[in-house]
Amino acid sequence: MGDLLKSMTVSASGLMAQAQRLNVVSQNIANVDTPGYQRKQAEFQQMFDTFDGTDGVAVLRVSLDDSALKRIYDPSHPLADPTGYYEGSNVSTMVEVADAREAQRSYEANLRSFDNARQMSRSLLELLKR
Repeated sequence: MGDLLKSMTVSASGLMAQAQRLNVVSQNIANVDTPGYQRKQAEFQQMFDTFDGTDGVAVLRVSLDDSALKRIYDPSHPLADPTGYYEGSNVSTMVEVADAREAQRSYEANLRSFDNARQMSRSLLELLKR
């Protein structure tokens, strides 16, 4: 029974990490047209809980993407310099959609793993009742 609970703990940590990743991706998509916005990236780290001996994953930190900001020519923009350019964001909608799909699939895989461990625990408890 203890191993099933550890399995559920690991899956729950994956669910939380992927939810945080989806939150970062949604912030990036929301700011795709914000001038000067730098894309954020979630970095993961393996965690080990010494109390109950379970592994897991967590978001270590959210860092900024150092790639160059897009220079956009629009002389009428309030942030435009004397040459007519301003710096847009470095967010690519296509990259963010791909990242969101990957996070969604990882979330679903963790959810299935959690549900399988839950069903096995329930079956074990029913067997022990007899």
